[in-house]
Amino acid sequence: MTEGQLPKAWNDLIEKLNYMPAVVKAIEKIHDTSWSATLGKHDYYEMVYIKKGTATFVIDGIDVQVVPNSVVIIKPQKSHKFIVSTENCELIVLHFQLKGKKDSGGSHASLNDFMDYIEDESTGAYLYLKLNKKNDIVYVMNRILRERLKFQVWGDFLSCLLIMELFVLLSRALKQEWEQSAKNRNLKLHELLNIAKEYIDNNYAKELTLSQVAKYIYLSDSYFAHSFKDKFGISPKCYILKIRVLEAKSLLANTDLRIADVARSVGFSSQQRFNDIFRKYTQMTPLRYRQKKKQERMNME
Repeated sequence: MTEGQLPKAWNDLIEKLNYMPAVVKAIEKIHDTSWSATLGKHDYYEMVYIKKGTATFVIDGIDVQVVPNSVVIIKPQKSHKFIVSTENCELIVLHFQLKGKKDSGGSHASLNDFMDYIEDESTGAYLYLKLNKKNDIVYVMNRILRERLKFQVWGDFLSCLLIMELFVLLSRALKQEWEQSAKNRNLKLHELLNIAKEYIDNNYAKELTLSQVAKYIYLSDSYFAHSFKDKFGISPKCYILKIRVLEAKSLLANTDLRIADVARSVGFSSQQRFNDIFRKYTQMTPLRYRQKKKQERMNME
């Protein structure tokens, strides 16, 4: 393998990703209460792991208390400062950027999901996670730090692989925490499901999948599908189809659009698929439904 050449397996993975994480800096710090930082912001993400001690981040005016074995990820251009609370506070700090790639049609890999999630403004100015001391995330952060200090051959490539691994681990931890939070706070789950339902109502005409909707509220596909059916009495897949059929009925009854155009406008890429689903929900073909509605109007005149 020549220098600069990646293994085929990694090339295949990279081609499926919409973003690539890149470490800008990795450092280890020890501060005491005499140290202070001025309020500032920067163009990269800052990920801080607290090894020892306690401190407070002030992020966009919000006080975030950090304790040993916790991780904070501060988003770009979010003002923040760090205030040490105990005599010694030991940190590992990673600065990283997300290198955008041309859209390759979308991938549902957890790495893409996590990157989309942390870039979403609706998730706030920062992310916070509480970890166990021997968590794999901590192990990988320490390895990244060591590799950045060695300056060895292939060090940059290994750092790239490690931060990809780190983000997959973060994605899993965040998703697990979010789902556990939703389970513990039933009201929050209901709010998320209402958001998902509204998202379907506003996007049914697109090529919408269960995974896309679950990802929008950051739940796993299976947990989202089960919870949605419990709340609304219908599976999310069936709800998407039901909304599409209802809109199609309105278009067939009130416009002269060709049936193929009606199918496309409500989110079906195939007219045959549209015909099959429409017949299943209405017990008639789209053409027969249009004729029936036309006849009803004539009888009323």
